[in-house]
Amino acid sequence: MPVSQSPSATVTLPVGAAPEDGSPPTPARGRDAAPSALPSSAPSPAPAAGRRVPWREDLLDQITAQAFGDDPEFLRYGAPAGLAAAQARGGPQDFIYAVENEPHEPDDIFSRLRWGGQFVYASRYRRRVAEMNERFGQRGFETMPRPGLIRRARSRFGFAVPGWLPLPLLSKTAHYYVARKVNLVLPRQFSDRFTYHVQLVPADRPSRGYVVLKEVPSVARVMARLQAKFPDAAVDLLERRAMKFTEKIFPLFLTREAAMLQILQRDLPPAYARRVPQVVGIDHDARGYVRRLKMNWMRSGLSTLGRPLTQLEFARQAADLLQVIHERVGIIHLDLRLDNVVLSENGVCFVDFGSAVRAGENIQGNPLLANLYDELMRTSQIQRMIEKMTLSGAVTSHLIQSAYGRVDKQVDLFYLAMQMTNPLANPDFKGLVEMDADSREAAALSALKEEVLKPRDPTRPTYGSAGDVLRAILRIERDIQRPVPSALYPGERVRVRGL
Repeated sequence: MPVSQSPSATVTLPVGAAPEDGSPPTPARGRDAAPSALPSSAPSPAPAAGRRVPWREDLLDQITAQAFGDDPEFLRYGAPAGLAAAQARGGPQDFIYAVENEPHEPDDIFSRLRWGGQFVYASRYRRRVAEMNERFGQRGFETMPRPGLIRRARSRFGFAVPGWLPLPLLSKTAHYYVARKVNLVLPRQFSDRFTYHVQLVPADRPSRGYVVLKEVPSVARVMARLQAKFPDAAVDLLERRAMKFTEKIFPLFLTREAAMLQILQRDLPPAYARRVPQVVGIDHDARGYVRRLKMNWMRSGLSTLGRPLTQLEFARQAADLLQVIHERVGIIHLDLRLDNVVLSENGVCFVDFGSAVRAGENIQGNPLLANLYDELMRTSQIQRMIEKMTLSGAVTSHLIQSAYGRVDKQVDLFYLAMQMTNPLANPDFKGLVEMDADSREAAALSALKEEVLKPRDPTRPTYGSAGDVLRAILRIERDIQRPVPSALYPGERVRVRGL
């Protein structure tokens, strides 16, 4: 049963010192107020401000035992050894703990947790815990139906009260809640892109954990987004545009995404099929368009290697997956920004196939689709990048230049070249990818990127496909495993055999 759905429970703690009663201390605010807390068996930071909480470690031990027990998710991501290692690597965390006045503001915790991560907070003040539990529920978290209760047994007559004897008159209470980050972005937070409402929801069977729900946003949400972007526009105009988005554009692209994912699952080899989303549920409207799409949750985390990927491993896995999607399945993604790349236990994964097309697909046969893709090919971030870099001379490859304004595999190749040299531009990858800008692999990948974008013969590029790039990366791996014959002189360009 998910923690957020489990009923509150009462447990008794061993005898220990308790803080003095008094008014609640003022909660610390801000991301830099203090580091997140850890279970007691891992190194834990001291509270940020106020009196020290002497019962903190026992309290957190009891909460984790009660709330998580032998839950496989907790054992993998929240157990002391794994949690300490994750904190040492940095980046967003899967579990954060806090008591009393340690930082516990919802938006701060939201930014520090990975998607699907959990936050545990405890305090002796019931009202504070209840209020914070409700506030977290309004800020993109799934929370407990009601806070949990813990009795901290104490001695009043010179002997210790047994932990299994929770006598109300001989104990003090502490309260706690557990909140899971289920929204992908904060409520009422808008990005530069029009997008769907995406969140984690419990699977149909509790044993399956959570799934990703992607659904067409409400008219009200699209209206709010349009008003924020065009504050001077007439309301009736914005309403018509909002209706077009919610009734035509979003349903059309979500329907296409569902179809693309089903094709990928049908045609990809099993090892690769695990690296793209799998459809687990579809809700259609009366016209047959998809309004709600459920997919398996490819949770961000370390691969089965049990360590962060190297930059070279990241590049190789991305190129390998793209080659198979292009050549074995014949699908072009068209939006391979780092936001649409996930690092899971299966390695580098691609998500968000809403803009994808089949190679050779007759888009012009559907007037609405043709108009949408024509606009997409003129205004998308990647198309603007290709245009800008072409004008500046940073892209001279005729193959990539010819992809401007067109549906073409070269669009994916361009983004692959851009992303493999700077994976940590996605902050979620911190702690999951190791990168040293001064390393041989970084220099070799940078040289490969330059050769993809600015080949020595722009009319006949050496690298015209994901497969070409993959083979170059494999050569780099072999060369780097060999000893370096001599030190490079400052400013000398790193050249890898075959580039």
